[in-house]
Amino acid sequence: MSKYAPSPRYSLLALALLTACSVTPTYKTPDTPQPAAYKETASDADKAAAGWAAAAPADMLERGPWWQLFGDPLLNQLAETIEVNNQNVAAAVASYAQARALVAEQRASLFPSVDLNGSATRTGGGGNTQTANQYRANIGASWEPDVWGRLRAGVGNASASLQASAADLAAARLSAQGELATNYFSLRQTDAEKALLDATVEGYERVLQITQNRFDAGIAAKSDLLQAQTQLASARIDQITLVRQRATLEHAIAVLLGKAASDFTLAPAEWKAVVPDVPAGVPSTLLQRRPDIAAAERRVAAANEQIGIARSAYFPSLNLTGSYGYGAASTGGLFNASNNLWSLGLSAAQTLFDAGATKARVSGAEAARDQAIANYRQTVLSAFADVENQLAATRTLAQQQDLRKAASEAADQVEVQMLNRYRAGQVSYSDVVTAQQTALTARRALVQAQADRQTTAIALIQSLGGGWHAAAQ
Repeated sequence: MSKYAPSPRYSLLALALLTACSVTPTYKTPDTPQPAAYKETASDADKAAAGWAAAAPADMLERGPWWQLFGDPLLNQLAETIEVNNQNVAAAVASYAQARALVAEQRASLFPSVDLNGSATRTGGGGNTQTANQYRANIGASWEPDVWGRLRAGVGNASASLQASAADLAAARLSAQGELATNYFSLRQTDAEKALLDATVEGYERVLQITQNRFDAGIAAKSDLLQAQTQLASARIDQITLVRQRATLEHAIAVLLGKAASDFTLAPAEWKAVVPDVPAGVPSTLLQRRPDIAAAERRVAAANEQIGIARSAYFPSLNLTGSYGYGAASTGGLFNASNNLWSLGLSAAQTLFDAGATKARVSGAEAARDQAIANYRQTVLSAFADVENQLAATRTLAQQQDLRKAASEAADQVEVQMLNRYRAGQVSYSDVVTAQQTALTARRALVQAQADRQTTAIALIQSLGGGWHAAAQ
């Protein structure tokens, strides 16, 4: 060996230094707005936003079974089967498994590949040509050193995509759970309205009988009887409409549970109009648990790795190959030392001219990263708006429910008074009809307000990424 030739030890050191190089930009989580508290729950002194700061997505924090806040045992039972039976969640699980496989595939590219080859040939021909046998067996290996970080960038891209897929899975699960709870309470609202209409129809039937008796006695006009019949028929039509709405909701719940609509029935039950109390100061950091925010941030990281992959094309690619084996004319002497064969090789390739294609790919990757950043920030802004909207709706709906309850109680009293006065002949039947319709409308509006508060609470829970009662981390 020449005294000027580098020793293998220094060659390996140089190779290690080369493999430590990377042309991927250092990733930094994009800055996003981080207000200290939500405007709709904060005091006047806390309503000023804190500006833009780097977010710390915490979508893996425990959310807990948030549906238990509503105190409905049947809803608890149904919600626990969502992850097992819902097909959208199953598709998200399969997508997550696919992303995991892609990460494993990308990581495998960092290591050498080894293969075993064997062959046997027999040659011969016409005339005096002798027949000859040739046997070969060898082990070969190839390895592409990750000099410029292209392979590591590929692994980073796949890993970030895997994390985004995991967030997508969480989003699919949360969406299915929220939709189930919304449909369930809408069905219970329909049951409550149906019970309300059933009682109303019974009352209208009694009024119709009173009006019929008064008409038969010549006290009431024919128009009074026709109005009573029309009012009763309209109430019965509303009953049928509610039956159809309930069937539609029941079928939707069956689909969410992964069951055939024909095989699923949800019996009428008492409606628990429980609305969870929102804490006076819901911290804005809870928003970091939203899976869509986490997925958007991870896609920024994946796009950043793509820049490194594109930049690596500016530099030469290296490939190391080696093989060791045996070749002989008979199997008996195949593995003799004199018949061994070996080879070592190093190859390099570099693109000298591509008319700016590499530069264009790098520019495209940088633009894709900027687009991912903008999408991430827009997701965060939209998430804050969603929470503020639901908090505002929560406060106003509570006030509306109190007013609708007072209006319903007053309308009930007017209905009773008008019916008594009609029996005494003091008012016309049209006044009774007006009072009854007003009372029914007020009762149904009160039921609707109670349901709106529950569905708004569900929407708020989804906006916060799964509730506000998870254990502190």
